[in-house]
Amino acid sequence: MHVDLIDLRLYLHILDTGNITAGAARSHLSLAAASARIRAMEASLGIEFLQRGRRGVTPTAAGKALARHARLLLQQAERMQQDLTEYAKGVKGQVRLLCNTTAISEYLPERLADFLCQHPNLDIDLQELPSLRITHALRQGVADLGIISDAVDTYGLQTRHFHDDPLVLIVPLGHPLSATPASFIESLQYDHVGLAADSALAVYLEEQALHAGFRLQTRIRADAFDGLIRMVARGAGLGIVPQAALQRWSHLQGFKAQPLNEEWACRSLLLCARSFEQLPGYAKALLEALSAPLRKNA
Repeated sequence: MHVDLIDLRLYLHILDTGNITAGAARSHLSLAAASARIRAMEASLGIEFLQRGRRGVTPTAAGKALARHARLLLQQAERMQQDLTEYAKGVKGQVRLLCNTTAISEYLPERLADFLCQHPNLDIDLQELPSLRITHALRQGVADLGIISDAVDTYGLQTRHFHDDPLVLIVPLGHPLSATPASFIESLQYDHVGLAADSALAVYLEEQALHAGFRLQTRIRADAFDGLIRMVARGAGLGIVPQAALQRWSHLQGFKAQPLNEEWACRSLLLCARSFEQLPGYAKALLEALSAPLRKNA
């Protein structure tokens, strides 16, 4: 199939306006030239993309598929042009990275700081989202890279192991559940201390509770893991945090940490993209930096 970006823009303009004449005008082409381009596209594959009628045109099933691919290709072409223009002006490029709560708070600050120091012409657009929303964003081509839990479906995406990330239940000393290991379901009988309601981990835990037929009873929400752990240690309620978050508070008395044995809690974090091979060069550089062992300060 031989098409160029002009063909694809013309085709989308025709779909947007509903007829070839208006689509040609929007593309600054004559009607004859526009019609010839559409016929050539259809002839190259022997497939009709448009159904012609007295009231205009509508896409066939193949035409709808072409429209999806055309929008992605044009989006990528526009991003490429913007990135190259910015470099020509001496302005920084940008990588868009989507992450869940644990990655963004526990594993990324030092890695991203090192990467930025080594790449002064790059910025990172970092956003926290639940893993499921990250996979949707990657499939739609609106982000370069993601870091997600391995509990979500990654169909159509490429993944690479990033870090083990088990979740643990923390219980105040003297609490009824502190004597013996407890399950997530058992913990739902008691009040919890949680993170902000829109944080990726809070959303994830709410979903797991609902799947089990319960509601998570959250008495108070903390801005970060540190505040959550400190409130649990003072008896405000139970909490669920990544095991990595406890390392900074190993000296703190007043709570007991218990592993959660549910399969969804014994998770790993994955680096994820639509295609690692097709990432822009600067996004590939970030991928390799995140895949390498963390460099320790001298």
